[in-house]
Amino acid sequence: MITRKLTPLINNSFFLFGMRGVGKTTLLQNFFSAESVVTINLLEPRTLANLQANPSLLQPMIADGIAAKQLIVIDEIQKVPALLDVVHLLIERDGARFALTGSSARKLRRGAANMLAGRAYVLKLYPFLADELGDLFNLHDALEWGLLPTIWKTTNPIERSLYLQSYAETYIKEEIIVEQIIRNLPPFRRFLNVASQMSGKILNYSKVASDCQTDPSNVRNYYQILEDTLVGFFLEPFNQSIRKRQRESPKFYFVDSGIARALAGHLDLPLRPQTSLYGDAFEAFIINQIRTHLEYSFKQYQLSFLKTKDGAEIDLIIERAGKPTFLIEVKSGSIVRKEELKNLKNFSKDIAGSIPLCLYNGTESLRFEEVECVPWQDGIKRIMLEG
Repeated sequence: MITRKLTPLINNSFFLFGMRGVGKTTLLQNFFSAESVVTINLLEPRTLANLQANPSLLQPMIADGIAAKQLIVIDEIQKVPALLDVVHLLIERDGARFALTGSSARKLRRGAANMLAGRAYVLKLYPFLADELGDLFNLHDALEWGLLPTIWKTTNPIERSLYLQSYAETYIKEEIIVEQIIRNLPPFRRFLNVASQMSGKILNYSKVASDCQTDPSNVRNYYQILEDTLVGFFLEPFNQSIRKRQRESPKFYFVDSGIARALAGHLDLPLRPQTSLYGDAFEAFIINQIRTHLEYSFKQYQLSFLKTKDGAEIDLIIERAGKPTFLIEVKSGSIVRKEELKNLKNFSKDIAGSIPLCLYNGTESLRFEEVECVPWQDGIKRIMLEG
C-alpha cells in the first residue's frame, strides 16, 4: 500500500476534490476502516436517479450511520448539488460527519450550490508525489508517463499508453460532455492539443485562439475549466505590486506530464535528456511536486514566476508570510555551471531577503557565491522544512 501525504480530517466534515483517477476513494478506504464508514456512490445509476429525483431520500439512507457516529462518504457529490442542503441540515442538526468527494467544485459553484460555509473543509488530491512512491519512483518514468496511480501498477509501455489515451478521451466524455460544460466540442478538442503543447509557457490567448479556430474569450473559459477540474493550474507572474501582477499574462501547467503528453499526442515520442522537451517536463515536474507538497501541508504561500522583457527568468518564486522568499531555478541536467545562475544571483539582490536556490538533476550540493545548488529531492525537503 502506498501511503499518501494528504491526511484526511477525522473530527470535521470535508470535501475531497481531485481529477479522476488520482485515488480519492482509495485514500479514504486506506485511512478509515470499513466499519467506520457509510458510502453513498453517485456513480451507481439507481442511487443517482433516486437522489436526483428526491434529495431528501439521503436522510433515511444514512440515518443508522449517523446514529452510530460513522463517517458518511458521498462519492461524486457534484452530480447532485442539491444534496448539499441535506448535508448542511444533518451537520447542524445531528452532528453528522461527511467526506464529500468529487472531480471539481465547478458544477457546484455554477449551480449556486450550498458549499457549507466553512462547515466542511476543502482538501485536494493530486497525482503521486515522488516521496509517496519511495523506492518505486523512477524519474524518467515520471516524466514520460506521469504519476497517476494506475500508471504505477504496470511497467508495460503499451498498457501505460493505452491507459493515458483512454484517460484523455474519458476526460472529454465524462467531464465535458456529461457535465454539459461545453456544447461545441471541436474547438475544445483542438484547444486541449494546443494547451498541452504549451504547458509551462506564458499564455497568449489570441495566439491559442487562432490555433484553435475560436475566440480568445472561449480560450480563457477553456483554461478556467482545466483549472476548475484540477487538471492544471495558473502560475501568475511575480510583481511586488499586486495590481501589476494581475495585468501580466500567467503560465499554465498541467498537473501531470502523462496527461499533457497524451493530449499532445506525444506518447510515442521518447523523452531524451538534454532536449528542450525533457527540460520542460522536468521543470513542470518540480513545480508540481513543490506545489503539491505545500498544499498537503496547508501552508500559506504565493507561487509565481518572473520574466523580464529582455528574457531573464526565474522559474518559481515562493513567497511566505513573514519569511524569506525562495527564488527557485530548475535545471534538468546533472551538471550546473556558474554562468547559468547569473539571473538567479542578480534577482536575489533585487528582492530583499530572498533565498536563491537551484534545484538540479545531480547528486552533489554546490555553492556558487550567493547561490546554492542542490539535488532536487534535497531542495524540496529544504523548502518544506523551512516553510
